[in-house]
Order: sequence, then structure tokens, then C-alpha cells
Amino acid sequence: MKTAQKLVRYQRRKNHVRNTINLGREKRLRLSVFRSAKHVYAQIIDDVSRRTLVSASSTEKTLADQVKAAEGKIGVSTIVGKALAERAVAKDIKTVVFDRNGFGYHGRIKALADGAREGGLEF
Repeated sequence: MKTAQKLVRYQRRKNHVRNTINLGREKRLRLSVFRSAKHVYAQIIDDVSRRTLVSASSTEKTLADQVKAAEGKIGVSTIVGKALAERAVAKDIKTVVFDRNGFGYHGRIKALADGAREGGLEF
């Protein structure tokens, strides 16, 4: 499959997920996830004011020791999810909408979501 076709399909999935989240719901904060081949990034976004309120990633120096000790990429994703949830709870953010950003809900994306739930976020 050509790279251009893959990109078009990814954008289509991403837009479908985003529209489903925003369709017919009250405005809630959005937990957006991105994964690359090596790292995982997560942020809680207020779409009304267009600001990122809380973020966490596997590239942060504050999480470096935990990331090195983790078992594989799924373990790293769980650590990032927990860190994001701890920071969100510290700012009195408890409920969010999960935006998987076009990625399938398994593997690292699911591990990050489970880590965020363990940390205290509800979605």
C-alpha cells in the first residue's frame, strides 16, 4: 500500500473519531493520544479555549528513570498514562473524553488509557 493511501486512511479515521467525540455531547475536556514508533504522547485539551491543560510523554526527563525500568513500550505507555492522570487530578480534572486519534484501541493506546484510569481519570 502506498504511503499516500495510508495517510489518507489515517486522516479519515482520525476525523471520524474526532467528529464522534464532539457530536451531540456537552463540551468536555479531551484526552488526545499520539504514538510514534518509539514514543507515546498524551495531552488533555480544552477545545473551547484551545489550550493544552496537562501533558505527559515518554520523552520527559522527569519520567526517564521509570521509562528505563519499564518492560517494553506497553509498560512505558502505562507509566505515561499514570503520570498524566496524576497531573490532571492535581489540577482538579477528573472526567475527560478519550480521543484515540485514529489509532486502534489496543496495545499501547489501551495501556495508556488503563494507566490513566488507574491514576484517577474517568472516561
